[in-house]
Amino acid sequence: MFRHNGNKMVSIDEAIKAVLEHSNTISLEINLPLESAGNSILFKDVIAPIHMPPFRQSAMDGYALNLHEDTTYSLIGEVKAGDSQQPLLSRGEATRIFTGAPVPDSANAVVVQEKVVLKGENIVVERNPVKEQNVRPIAEQVKKGEVALKKGTRLTPAAIGYLSSLGVTEISVYKKPSVAIVATGNELIEAGKALTYGKIYESNSVMLKSALLSCGFDAISIHKVKDNYNETREKIRNVIAGNDVVLISGGISVGDYDFVGKALKELGIDQVFYKVNQKPGKPLFFGKNEDTILFALPGNPAAALTCFYMYVYASLQKMTGADNTLTKVTATSTSYFQKKGDRPQFLKAIFKDGKVTISEGQSSAMLQTFAVANALVQMPGELEEIKINDTVEVLLLPV
Repeated sequence: MFRHNGNKMVSIDEAIKAVLEHSNTISLEINLPLESAGNSILFKDVIAPIHMPPFRQSAMDGYALNLHEDTTYSLIGEVKAGDSQQPLLSRGEATRIFTGAPVPDSANAVVVQEKVVLKGENIVVERNPVKEQNVRPIAEQVKKGEVALKKGTRLTPAAIGYLSSLGVTEISVYKKPSVAIVATGNELIEAGKALTYGKIYESNSVMLKSALLSCGFDAISIHKVKDNYNETREKIRNVIAGNDVVLISGGISVGDYDFVGKALKELGIDQVFYKVNQKPGKPLFFGKNEDTILFALPGNPAAALTCFYMYVYASLQKMTGADNTLTKVTATSTSYFQKKGDRPQFLKAIFKDGKVTISEGQSSAMLQTFAVANALVQMPGELEEIKINDTVEVLLLPV
């Protein structure tokens, strides 16, 4: 298992590997009402309690036919969605039918209404359909007793709707980790208060909470602490005791008032690595205290959010039994970018239709361009520039 207790920078790949190795799946099953289980991960397979659809179903508004050689049919009734009685059709007879309605057992095709001319008590079709045309067969989606959704599936809105259509009302999912966010800094004040000289509005905790919520994690608490060593140490001690994951924003560098690193050491946090060879987000700490995962993120907002998507997101996904890294694709660059220094860099970008545009303003303190980005371009350390039409690696953000 990867571990680096020194202060030498680790590579991006080493950092991701370490995060995944140390982030154990929370093997705790909870049962939730289906409508409250959005974005959760299935703890076990869901077995279909019924066939879906449970009866032969019309795929169109039109006419159900008992086929014969002629194109003229006697019209004998109507079947709407929800009807439980079905007419008995003899050869050459038809009934009006609507989308989703049960197709009578005596019918063997449905013709769409646009292909029919109504003549008194008869209908004339342009041509006879083939057998079972426009008829959804019983169990077309899933058979009773089959696996409807597999363990590890994320419950998207479509998945929730699908399970609801099967009559499922309660579902077994992985417990989501509880996350504490600790924002540090004397300069920070709450939005809505008067901004005095030397102060800035605190945004990282709100940003990280929003990122967590958008990824489906809602057991979140926010804590604020001034640049005071004793207060910092005790706040971290308290949140570790009650949470699965702790995110600390700021105070992890080596300035006179950066107390997080010292507090973590005194609290006996098991350091896995500190500092990653990347830009932005170099001063990232990752450690563990028994069953609690701890990330000390850079204070600069764009750096903190980059580290969240690259490492915190991976950790949380692994803990809930889901896929555990951002989706990586290749794309054609529509931008020119020249890198300073030799560190690998994550560039805020907009990805669309196989092309990616690198945003202007890549400062680790700037969120303006991150606000409209949906991807990060991963630029290797040895690469000095990206030219227009170059093929680049792109990480898609879960936004």
